[in-house]
This record gives sequence, structure tokens and C-alpha cells, in this order.
Amino acid sequence: MKKLLYIFLCASTLLFTACLDDLNQYPHVESTAEDVYTDPANYKAVLGKLYAALIIQGQQKDSNDESKDFNGNSGDESYMRSFFNLQECGTDEVASTWLEGDNVGNLTFLSWDANDPWVSDMYYRIFYNIALCNEFLRHAKDEEITGFTESEQAGIRNYRAEARFIRALCYYHAMDLFRNIPFVTENDPVGTYIPPRYEAKQIFEFIETELKEIDSDLLTPAECEYGRASKAAAYTLLARLYLNAEVYINTDHYADCATYCQKVIDLNYFELEPDYYKLFNADNHKRTNEIIFALPVDATYTVTWGATTYIVCGAVSNTSDDQKPENYGVTDGWGMFRARGELPAKFETNDQRRMFFEQGQTQYLDVIDDQSNGFFVEKWTNLTDDGQQASNTADGGVNTDFPLFRLADVYLMLGEAVARGGSSVSAAKALEYVNLVQERAFGAGYTPLSSLNNVDFFLEERARELYWECTRRTDLIRFNKFTTANYIWQWKGGTKDGMAVDSKYNMYPIPATDLTANPNLYNENY
Repeated sequence: MKKLLYIFLCASTLLFTACLDDLNQYPHVESTAEDVYTDPANYKAVLGKLYAALIIQGQQKDSNDESKDFNGNSGDESYMRSFFNLQECGTDEVASTWLEGDNVGNLTFLSWDANDPWVSDMYYRIFYNIALCNEFLRHAKDEEITGFTESEQAGIRNYRAEARFIRALCYYHAMDLFRNIPFVTENDPVGTYIPPRYEAKQIFEFIETELKEIDSDLLTPAECEYGRASKAAAYTLLARLYLNAEVYINTDHYADCATYCQKVIDLNYFELEPDYYKLFNADNHKRTNEIIFALPVDATYTVTWGATTYIVCGAVSNTSDDQKPENYGVTDGWGMFRARGELPAKFETNDQRRMFFEQGQTQYLDVIDDQSNGFFVEKWTNLTDDGQQASNTADGGVNTDFPLFRLADVYLMLGEAVARGGSSVSAAKALEYVNLVQERAFGAGYTPLSSLNNVDFFLEERARELYWECTRRTDLIRFNKFTTANYIWQWKGGTKDGMAVDSKYNMYPIPATDLTANPNLYNENY
């Protein structure tokens, strides 16, 4: 159950407090490592911290050092809130309301620089999490655990593989967002060590090697507790890495992408959830049939106004008399953002994934920060399966988990990889899986696709299937449509009619503060 992670997160409160220092952020240890790592049970407690750090900032509801962002400002600029903003705000999927108040104007208009607070928060949050993983791995080496029983050692090897997965995930996000980045592992010294700058090819190869090496130590989905990374999570991350390889390293790996999508399918564990909306409600921890890897959010065990609280509450108006917060299981709407008009335009009227609140709203945006411009997204809720509010969002946030990887994404990656020439899986088999996604969307009367010849179909279909799931920026870049004139949407580049922008915005800059701290780093074009 999803509360598991937070039960052993609570145990980890005694182990670490955060040091939000320079790039080589190293968690200060209150109990010494010699104390903590003498008990094999503590390894699982610390592993809980590694998972939870992808969702929450700290371990207390009220203010502490970890409730501040990396610029020292109060708020909840957690990993997932920052990630959502960087992956969605500048795309055709999101129109933000509080451009100045929430500091998302530059993200929205694709005009950020190396001093942008959200860029900085994401960057430091990634490397803070990597530092936590490295510290855990220093104490999980074979020579460090020889005093434990064989069973205990086997468990720690499991945890070690999961920590390496989390670190690989963070490095993947760092490469995808920033491209050429500092690199540090558990084998590097701590303290005053200045990490070298790795180019994307080096990071790509590191992630690829890590995910393949841990395969034998990760659990199968059937063995894995909810919220922890199984073999399927590693395979899915490898598939995403390979799908975007041409962007990262100028070499295609579509056959490899197809291979690892098929490896997920061949586990014979997953199938599509029949009810699309149930993947995004407060009972979505029950959707282990489709959700491959989720980031659990629970208002009893954690409190966050980032992550899915930000998404659910943010998509409910705080000015409309028509949209009722209780219909989404929230206490109050925040009115943070809506969909840009191009997103609902992609859906046919009988597509069950078309989930927008339209009453009193215009589809397109004469004024981007006017709440009456743009439809509100109804995809995410804090409702249980029986329609009840799952938690008091004003007190503890939502209970809706974030499905980072799910089977429909694997099916679409497989279809696109094969359409782009990945021949390790037959076109007929890939088409079959893509049509399963279509069948769920339109019901039994759907018209199946007859071929995978139209690669551009996948950019449109991924928007329909995966909107507001933090894939859109990466997808647009892969199709060469994020910064170019190949696809224009309203307010792209800061003008109502939209315009192309400099290609440098295909990646984010290393924050200016870290350029000063680490002489090995520099930004191209910024």
C-alpha cells in the first residue's frame, strides 16, 4: 500500500537533515553513519528518504530549513512542482495565471535565463537528491555489509539497486533539462570536491550502464511493494532514454527503445486500466495493473502543496461560480493554470480522455493570465472511486499519487520507436498495442489504426493520452517543435499569436550561482 513509504520515511527523520549548500550538496548526518548503518533496518528507512525526496521537501509540516526553496524563499518548490513547471509551463498544454506572483512568466514565454528561480530550484533539487543517493550507496557497498546475515545482505542489495535507479532517474532528468552537467557518484570524495562537467553522451552512457547493471538486483513487479522501483521501472526509463537518444547524443536508439518496451510487456504483469480517469484520482494507488512506477502522495503521512496538490488544486478556479471545488475533492481552488486552446483542439468529442471544464471559459487565450481564458483541466482529482473527497486539501494536500511511468506510455513509445525504424519489434505487434490505447479512449466502436506510417500521430496522441504528466516539453523537442516555427501555439515566445524562439531554449541553463561555485561548468548560448 502507498503508506508504506511514509512509514519508513518517518523512521528516517532521525537520520538526516538537509544542507542546502553548494552544488556538492551533502546531507549533514545528525546520527553518525557508524550508528545508522550498524542496523540493517535503517537501510530501508534511509531508502524511504530517497523516494520521498522526489515528492516532498522536508519532514515537518511547518517551517524548517527544508521548507524553503534553494533560493532561500518560503514555499513548496519541491522536486515534482519544479519538474511540472519546467516540463509543462512553456508548452501548448498549460496557461499559467500568476505569471509574476509564481515567477513562471519566463518559463511560460520561453525567455528564461541563468537566474530563473524555478530553473535554479529544479537544478539544486536534482543534485540534492543525487547527493542523498550517493551517501546511501557509500554505505551499501559489499564490504560495508559483510557483518550482516545473508538475508539482510540480499535485502540491502535490493535497496542499493533501487537507490541506483533513483539516482539514474535524477541524472536522466538533469540531462534532459540541462544536458551537460556536473557528475558525482559515491566513489568521489565529499566536502570540497568540485565535480567535473560531463557532456550528455557521458551521462547517457552512465544511465544506460547503471540501469542494465541493476537488473538482477531489482524485484519483479509481482514482488515489489507499491511505490518502489521494480525491473519494469528500469526498463521504462531505459525506453525513454533510448526514445530521445537522437536529441541527447545525435544517435538513434529506436530499436533499443522498442526492445525495452517489449521487455516491460513480456513481464506479463501489466494491462491497461479500463477507466482512464481512475489513473488520476485519489485511489490511483490501486491501479497497479497499469501504473508501473508512481510517486506516492498521502495527506496523512506527508504534507505537500507541490506535486499533485499543485496540479489538482491548481486546475480549479478561485473566481468562478460555476466550477465547484468539491466536484474535484478539494477544499478550495487555486486558479493556478488552465489549458492553452491548442490542447482541447486535439481531441475528438467522443474521446473519453477529453476532460475539460468549459462553462464560462473561452477555449483560446486573448489574455494568458485571465482565468476565464482557457479550459480548466479535470483529469486530476482528489476523489476516491466512490466520489468522496479523500483528504482536507487545505490542511494536508491531496491523496492522489503521481504516475511517473504507466503502460499506455510504454505502448506509445513502442509504436513511435517502430514507426521511426526500430525493427526489434514487428510493426504488426506495435500497432496492436497502440490500438489498445485507442480502444480505451473511444470504446468498442473505435476505428483502429491501420498502420504506423504517420510518425506525427504520436506527438498528437501523446498529448491526448499524457497531458499534464510532465512529458510534453521532451516530446516537443524530440519532434523539433518546441522552439521552432514548425509548430506555433498561442503565447509561445510571449506573443498572442505565438512565434519561434532561439533554439537555446531546448535546454535550461546551469544556474549562475553554480557557475560561480564550480569553475568546470559553463553554459552554451546563455
